[in-house]
Amino acid sequence: QVQLVESGGGLVHTGGSLRLSCAFSGSSFSVFALGWYRQGPGQYRDVVATITSERDTTYKSAVNGRFTISRDNDNNTLYLQMNNLKPADTAIYYCNANLGLPKRGYWGQGTQVTVSS
Repeated sequence: QVQLVESGGGLVHTGGSLRLSCAFSGSSFSVFALGWYRQGPGQYRDVVATITSERDTTYKSAVNGRFTISRDNDNNTLYLQMNNLKPADTAIYYCNANLGLPKRGYWGQGTQVTVSS
């Protein structure tokens, strides 16, 4: 059974930085495609960044150039480095692991990120 546990959220001021982590267990981490999603107040869950098993990455346009997704296959961990944070980045951030379809993948419990103005 795949399990994902996010950590690293918190409260920061505008312009600050956070690094989110997602610890993976229960299967072969390296074969999974991974992603970070977020859900703001009153909003749908939306993709933030993805990384394939070959380390190809994609980013939501609003975070491109500020966020960096990465994976450590030796330690079964997914990361999201978030720089120059803005109040619009306030949301619960979730990690996802999948074998082709994110909506059929596995989800963590989420970690809250709050950016104050």
